Amino acid sequence: MINRLIKTEEDYTLALDRIESLMDAEAGTTEADELELLSALVEMYEEKQYPIDFPDPIEAIKFRMEQLGLKQKDLIPFIGSRSKVSEVLNRKKSLTLSMMRGLNKGFGIPAEVLLHEPGADFPDGSSDIDWNRFPVVEMAKRGWLAADDYSSGQNEESMRAFIRRAGGFESVTAAFLRQGLCARMNAKADKYAVSAWCLRVLELANARPLKRKYKKGMLTISDLKEIARLSYFSDGPLLAREYLEKQGIHLMTVSHLTKTYLDGAAMLLPDGSPVVGLTLRYDRLDNFWFSLLHELIHIARHLSRDKQIIVDDLDLRKHDLNGLDTVEKEADELASSSLIPNKYWKQISSMDPISSDSVKETAEKLKIHPAIIAGRIRFERNNYRLLTRLVGQGKLREMFNEYV
Repeated sequence: MINRLIKTEEDYTLALDRIESLMDAEAGTTEADELELLSALVEMYEEKQYPIDFPDPIEAIKFRMEQLGLKQKDLIPFIGSRSKVSEVLNRKKSLTLSMMRGLNKGFGIPAEVLLHEPGADFPDGSSDIDWNRFPVVEMAKRGWLAADDYSSGQNEESMRAFIRRAGGFESVTAAFLRQGLCARMNAKADKYAVSAWCLRVLELANARPLKRKYKKGMLTISDLKEIARLSYFSDGPLLAREYLEKQGIHLMTVSHLTKTYLDGAAMLLPDGSPVVGLTLRYDRLDNFWFSLLHELIHIARHLSRDKQIIVDDLDLRKHDLNGLDTVEKEADELASSSLIPNKYWKQISSMDPISSDSVKETAEKLKIHPAIIAGRIRFERNNYRLLTRLVGQGKLREMFNEYV
């Protein structure tokens, strides 16, 4: 009598032979009890050694179509166009998560069958996110989406892989895709493009952990003034990055996407590490230094677990001269005074006419780049034809290797 687990083919054969000899056992007898035990042991062995193939998703769809008397056109609302339905059923195009959810809801085909994985379920559907609005084509062209992650029509799958690299869905995107951005943002900006840009910044920062952990309060106004003085050197932007990394702050430069209209952003990684992202969209030194210090003020004063991302279109400063947004007003004022102390700015602003030589002389005295003074004069006087040779046009993008 076999009264232990069946582990070998020999045990299995012996058990089958014994079962066959016990098939006529009467209920309530010792032989009947043995038959029941052996049958259970054989079933356990067969489930382990000879598992039944999990249903194929396409075959499952065709079976349900036959059950319900459906034609291919009946699948259009769940899969897309007539041609897409044909391509899916003929295995020329893969099922997307969006298609699977539709087929599950419309025809009751289990998620584990459509995903072809026992016990599997769909990831969070995030009904408030329209995955098709992400600019995945532009992102793929720039190399932001790996070839293995991106294929036409699989926006959700591509973006979920992208989000994982940026730090994870719940810890990263919930902060701004679900709850909205804290932003000085152009009304024409597309929030999905802005969010994709933010994710790229976070992805690059997440892949480059820093040795030092930033703690709230480490960044002071004195630090900002010291960073401003790094502008005096030709490689000042890179020196600024090095300085910030030693403080536990990331500085990443990422080209803006279509319809983002951004200069920069201040963000937190899931572990709380702060990140400054800059677009360098104007590729001018004056814009770089003001944007950098503006975002650093946000890190020092404004970011929190409830406000993990602040994005900025600094062109909107021209339309917010009354400072209605107190957070942005504080960032503007502290960035300006850290770059050029107020007592010096009063002297500079009273100059009329202003000359390149006087700007250079003052910059030398302050040990900062002339672009900082020239840029502020142009902004304050709303005259961007002034001092164009001093703003450091075309000096930045080639400095930063990750700029794509």
